[in-house]
Amino acid sequence: MSDTAAVGQRRVDGRTLRAERTRRAIVDAHLALLEEGDLKPTAERIAERAGVSLRALWTNFKDMERLFAAAGARLMERQLAEHRPVPTDLPLPQRIEVYCEQRARLLELIAPAARAARLREPFSAALRHNRTWYVTNAREELEKLFADELDGVGGAAGGDAAREASLHALTVATTFASWSMLRDELHLDVPAATAVLRRAVTALLHPDTGP
Repeated sequence: MSDTAAVGQRRVDGRTLRAERTRRAIVDAHLALLEEGDLKPTAERIAERAGVSLRALWTNFKDMERLFAAAGARLMERQLAEHRPVPTDLPLPQRIEVYCEQRARLLELIAPAARAARLREPFSAALRHNRTWYVTNAREELEKLFADELDGVGGAAGGDAAREASLHALTVATTFASWSMLRDELHLDVPAATAVLRRAVTALLHPDTGP
């Protein structure tokens, strides 16, 4: 590569890095405003918080849908970074305990964005896509972690329908709609809400024993 080409490549790389930093600042500003309770932040407020011009925001994100998609991806990154696989060979009570403690932390992590998303989801394909990813991911974890117990529910007497119904019930109990009921409607603190979550999962997986 010639010296001129190398200089040109460095300029391109520099512009790319600046653009990535700007995009990340805008996304992080959006999520920060949600965390502070501003559930419908305007583009102007997001740009101001990110320390960029409104023009820079629209240059990097052609519309709010693209910003929602990027913010969803960033939140997924945070969730995945915080998530630790629960060992599947633990006894059931320990699996439930470890799972519910981690689940509560992750639900609190997404809570501000989830509350905001409910206001816009009917009008946003990006937010609906984010929610579908989240529910699917949560369901897959439950199915893997509690495979033996779910198979027992769906044994000879219950069949596939009983297993599927139990998995549906676990998914409902452990995703944000239920967590929001505990935190926002019943006004439970995190330890109390986690105790209810643990009780529900225990009852669904091991109904013959108490929590």
